[in-house]
Amino acid sequence: MITFHEALKTVKHATRKLEKEHIDISDCLNRVLAEDVRSDMAIPPFNKSAMDGYACKKEDLLEELEVLEVIAAGVAPSRSVGNKQCSKIMTGAMVPEGADTVVMVEHTEELENNRIRFTKEKTKSNICIKGEDIEENDVVLKKGTRLKSQHISVLATVGCTNPLVYKKPRVATIATGSELVEPHQKPNKSQIRNVNSWQLQAQLKKIGIDANYYGIVEDSKEATQKTMEKCLAENDILIISGGVSVGDCDYVPQILKELGFNIWFHTLAVKPGKHTVFAAKNGQYVFAMPGNPVSSFVQFELLGKPLVFRLMGHDYNAPMVRMPIAEDYKRKRTDRLAFIPVRFNANNRVVPIEYHGSAHINAFTLADGIMAVPREVDEFTEGEFVYVRQL
Repeated sequence: MITFHEALKTVKHATRKLEKEHIDISDCLNRVLAEDVRSDMAIPPFNKSAMDGYACKKEDLLEELEVLEVIAAGVAPSRSVGNKQCSKIMTGAMVPEGADTVVMVEHTEELENNRIRFTKEKTKSNICIKGEDIEENDVVLKKGTRLKSQHISVLATVGCTNPLVYKKPRVATIATGSELVEPHQKPNKSQIRNVNSWQLQAQLKKIGIDANYYGIVEDSKEATQKTMEKCLAENDILIISGGVSVGDCDYVPQILKELGFNIWFHTLAVKPGKHTVFAAKNGQYVFAMPGNPVSSFVQFELLGKPLVFRLMGHDYNAPMVRMPIAEDYKRKRTDRLAFIPVRFNANNRVVPIEYHGSAHINAFTLADGIMAVPREVDEFTEGEFVYVRQL
């Protein structure tokens, strides 16, 4: 049995990045950059006005100013600004030569003979200087960045419309268990619905992976091995729910050994998800989790997600917050690191959600995160700070 931190370190150590490819900017969400992205120009590319107003010389603010022209955004000025002159200018437009200040239109008064005057005592320059945000050839996004919507706007800004990224892994999922039926079926008295596959498909889709679902596999060694071999022939990662414990019908570890996989770990000092398997062979990976839906959900968040992202070239670290707990919390067994569903209340405190064990998946419908309860810790007192992994 190994600790969670040892398991996470093992997953990152045992996996390798996939090959690279250029893709269109429209397909970039959740992909990972395989090289630094540099700017092909300065941003802003010219001195631009931050306001609607008049571009003039600061030394002339107390004078009446002649209006030379109107400068709209996207149109280059046609005249330089001289002494006691100004140009009317729109937000985002290029500041004309000779001007060092833009006075807000609200702070001016129109006079006769195409003149204006400044009605305040002082003003900021209201000019965005060329290159103040980004200089030409600056690194704007680093290799290994997972691209979110705010990163895609940066790609567009610097003209990187076909970035080099790591390929996405092909991911297969199966659920083992003769007791399982699909959600559209009504279980008989000895059956349950297959929850894990659809939960897992959703978790994968959330990070940009459209997984290949190979269905429910009955509890026999022959059926399990046949399906595993098919999945591995067509995918980079196989994710399994069920078949990993120590029961008579838990065949996955035995099959992995027979197929020549190196099993990096089989049991974790973590609750839920003690019997979680990670194995690798020749650039293929198997991540197998317990059949209970909470165990499956939590273990994918803890270890499955870092595995997928590692192949995509990204060192994934879950968003964590440290917050005070809203009430006392106690537990009896302290031999494993536990993860408990919690919500955040209106006072920014952590509230443990009533939770009956690893089959109680509906407890997570209200969860904002999972609270870590370290080994050998049996209680938190109200107001004590705890660590929560956000979902």
